[in-house]
Amino acid sequence: MPIIVNLDVMMARRKMSLNELSEKVELTLSNLSILKTGKAKAIRFSTLEAICKALDCQPADILEYREEE
Repeated sequence: MPIIVNLDVMMARRKMSLNELSEKVELTLSNLSILKTGKAKAIRFSTLEAICKALDCQPADILEYREEE
């Protein structure tokens, strides 16, 4: 899939664990882990907004488009 999820990069930059982010955005660890590993098929705008607020970043810091070769 040409959409790359850089959630782990932003979490590392903010020195935030998966547990901390899970509590802040009120999302289960398993759902957050699915998103972090790039296995999610979709993300709600409300979830993306909560993640951006918790990590103090923009959606483009988390989601990236790369053309497949």
